[in-house]
Amino acid sequence: MTRIISFNVNGIRAIMKKDFARDVEQMQPDILCLQETKAQNDQVQEALQSFDSYHIFSNSAIKKGYSGTAILSKMKPLNVEVDMGVEEHDQEGRVIAAEFDDYFLVTVYVPNSGSELKRLDYRTTWDRAFLNYLKNLEKKKPVVVCGDLNVAHKEIDLARPKANYNKHAGFTQKEIDGMDAYTDNGFVDTFRLMHPEEIKYSWWSYRGGARDRNVGWRIDYFLISESIKNQVTKAEILNEIKGSDHCPVLIELEK
Repeated sequence: MTRIISFNVNGIRAIMKKDFARDVEQMQPDILCLQETKAQNDQVQEALQSFDSYHIFSNSAIKKGYSGTAILSKMKPLNVEVDMGVEEHDQEGRVIAAEFDDYFLVTVYVPNSGSELKRLDYRTTWDRAFLNYLKNLEKKKPVVVCGDLNVAHKEIDLARPKANYNKHAGFTQKEIDGMDAYTDNGFVDTFRLMHPEEIKYSWWSYRGGARDRNVGWRIDYFLISESIKNQVTKAEILNEIKGSDHCPVLIELEK
């Protein structure tokens, strides 16, 4: 069994000052994927130096203190590559792919469309490029992709769908179409596979006590190639883990 956890930490240096090390010890991931590390590669290594049972790989943005992703794995991957090979999209440290015997594991921090949807058009081109990247990987072996996809796919995936539809980043039709493209092209939403009707969220605004009132969004996902969906034995959202405006999500895979 392989236990994989994905967590948008909203700053690796900030979360390390909280209960993150204890939480990871409690969660016991074989592989831990992080988004929004907000640190350069050397700073990520320094922040995570106590995680000495893991191989640590990171991808930082050119802009300091922004975006960034990391993978921590107890098993040494066969190979690790960063970015998609598309210069327009490879400036912000948003993608890492680790190759294992049976699949590629990709962690991603998808661009937010931003206030007033200023980045929505860019986000739309990103979604197309990322799907193309995943399908090219899939030609070699199955793909597991996890991270902050910055979209609530269906009305069940956010507390206030009508108030947010086509008004706020994360629930516009263009973003929903982008998510549809993943699921229409053979990538299975593992949480919905295991919990078709469950209402559970992975992100809450810091404003207005949203987390305490559970006014949230499900924007953190594990998607998996259709060919290995039957290997998923568990898919969960770990609401009890704090430290960020997101919470971790996990899957367990039969080997």
